Amino acid sequence: MPDGSRHAPKPRSAGQGVRTPKPPRNATPRQETGGSVDESRIADVIGPVVAAAGMDLESVRVTAAGRRRLLRVVVDSDRGVSLDDAAAISRELSAALDRVAVMGDFPYTLEVSSPGVDRPLTDRRHWRRAVGRLVRVAVADSGPVAGRIVSADADGVTLDVEGDPKTRRRFAYGVLGAGAVQVEFGHPQTELGATGDGH
Repeated sequence: MPDGSRHAPKPRSAGQGVRTPKPPRNATPRQETGGSVDESRIADVIGPVVAAAGMDLESVRVTAAGRRRLLRVVVDSDRGVSLDDAAAISRELSAALDRVAVMGDFPYTLEVSSPGVDRPLTDRRHWRRAVGRLVRVAVADSGPVAGRIVSADADGVTLDVEGDPKTRRRFAYGVLGAGAVQVEFGHPQTELGATGDGH
């Protein structure tokens, strides 16, 4: 895939972002050179930068192809992640990574993206940002449940559970497994409290 911007701001489920190639560093060999890069250390470096931009750091993944690495950073926010947001945070993260040299001496490509629709709902903020979406989730002691998220607050989630007739039920986070957003084609947004970016 060619380098450059490839971000579709809406829908957020596109999960695409900005890629920035980085040249090799002329630094003294580090422990990471020739070995694995510590993703948790990278997260420690870039986490404050992401937070300062008003976003949440969802994941950090490093993959290698020969002598080049691909650093994938997934960020999200209540307002979603636009093309401009992705480009701006990509520049800030690149500068932070260069200051600390946490990627070692090999060249790498930084890719900043928003979560895809297949991102599991495991945190309160994930459920909140998915209000209005159809989900499937395992519920302790009752098995899988499918329904549309009506609301999500600090204590739990309210779903319009699919069935005949449809039933509105409240679930505490403690009984919910990882929710999976169901892909819907041509479904209009409802009045269930979807956020301004359609989620």
